[in-house]
Amino acid sequence: MPNLETTNWLLAVIAFGSLVQTIMLVGLAVAGLKVYRQVTTRVDDLATSHVAPLRRQVDGILTDVQAITARVNNQSARVDHAITDTFDRVDETAERVRYRVRDKVSRTVGVVRGVRAAIASMLTTEPVEQPREGSWRTNSIA
Repeated sequence: MPNLETTNWLLAVIAFGSLVQTIMLVGLAVAGLKVYRQVTTRVDDLATSHVAPLRRQVDGILTDVQAITARVNNQSARVDHAITDTFDRVDETAERVRYRVRDKVSRTVGVVRGVRAAIASMLTTEPVEQPREGSWRTNSIA
């Protein structure tokens, strides 16, 4: 029968090596868990001590920016309305001036043409042509 003592020794060494590896893996897992908890605690502390105040400041700044933006929008709407009203009034005034000037000029032109016609009729010595019988100018509707 072959000697199993050598095989048993090799199996014992392999088992011992597996046991050492298992203990090391469990130890590494426990150490990793401790490191994870410490990092998580530090991150939470950092968030509480630094990020939260910064977030409050940023929220305050954003609130101020929103208020300023609303004020600027309101002011720009008012300016736009004022400019539009001013243009409308200028257009209306220009139309009134145009109408009044046209009316006065039309009357003045009429008077000047009348005076010119009167002067021209007084200065001309040509006899006025009498319409002939049967012409279209003598036929009047009576």
